[in-house]
Amino acid sequence: MAEYCGARFAIACASGSDALYLALLAGGIKAGDRVVTTPYTFFATAGAITQAGAIPVFADIDPATFNIDPAAIERAITPRTRAIIPVHLFGQVCDMDAILDVAARHGLPVIEDAAQAIGATYKGRPAGSFGTAGCLSFYPSKNLGAAGDGGMVVTRDEALAARLTVMRNHGMQPRYFYRFIGANFRLDAVQAAVLLVKLPHLQAWSEARRRNAEWYNQRFAGSAVRTPYADPDCSSIYNQYVVRIARRDEAVEFLKARGIGTDIYYPLPLHMQDCFKYLGYSAGDFPHAEAASREVLALPVYPEMTPEQREWVASALLDFCAAGPQTEAATA
Repeated sequence: MAEYCGARFAIACASGSDALYLALLAGGIKAGDRVVTTPYTFFATAGAITQAGAIPVFADIDPATFNIDPAAIERAITPRTRAIIPVHLFGQVCDMDAILDVAARHGLPVIEDAAQAIGATYKGRPAGSFGTAGCLSFYPSKNLGAAGDGGMVVTRDEALAARLTVMRNHGMQPRYFYRFIGANFRLDAVQAAVLLVKLPHLQAWSEARRRNAEWYNQRFAGSAVRTPYADPDCSSIYNQYVVRIARRDEAVEFLKARGIGTDIYYPLPLHMQDCFKYLGYSAGDFPHAEAASREVLALPVYPEMTPEQREWVASALLDFCAAGPQTEAATA
């Protein structure tokens, strides 16, 4: 895994959520510290920050890529900021040159949330290889999924790797002697065995997802369906194939009636969730993230899709667009 991700070290742990939390703990993040991240992501990103005792500080996204906007990161940094967590959403790597420039100017470590981007690249380099650490998830729905939960932290930093290795096992080194306050973050052997069998197939699976995505892009060309923006510097793994469409919730029901499964990532951005009310954010604070939550729809893109299945999905969505009045998406 270290070789695959362009890192020197790979430290397995029990989940992607644990990978984020462990990277923060091993990186010295403590109570009261501020960590900048995106409000448009799965809960675990900000959840790990709060579990470490730190405070999430949100920065809006680029409406084209759905990834965190480097300029918004810069505006969110204060003297109490201690780290940046960019999230490579839907399988496409963030604008890492710009993010690393911001981080370098402010002397901040970058912890990549690459849970949805294993094997994705930016300017030829793999996700997870840019920051101080990269965090992976092997949840069964991921492109490389275990039979249950699993995760990993990859890094080029030898000292950080040593701390991660000890902290994932209660901070114990040697046995029954404790160097750090750690916990049980270990990956169990059954999940590791499953992943070892599946890893050689990952590249082919990712290529199949790309082919399906390219086919969709051509099929939806010229329609009211806004296909994913492909950054020319990136090679996405399409962990999800996410379009933008007006009347999104109606589209979900229309497709469901035709036997097509879809999903919404994510229906409410983190700054508007009840558990983060204490942060003091309000609706309207991050308009691009809020618009994405209203408009995005993930379509089936799994590697084993047949041409007939792809056509069934695309035709159904195009039928929906033709069935009633269609307006421009809010951020068009």
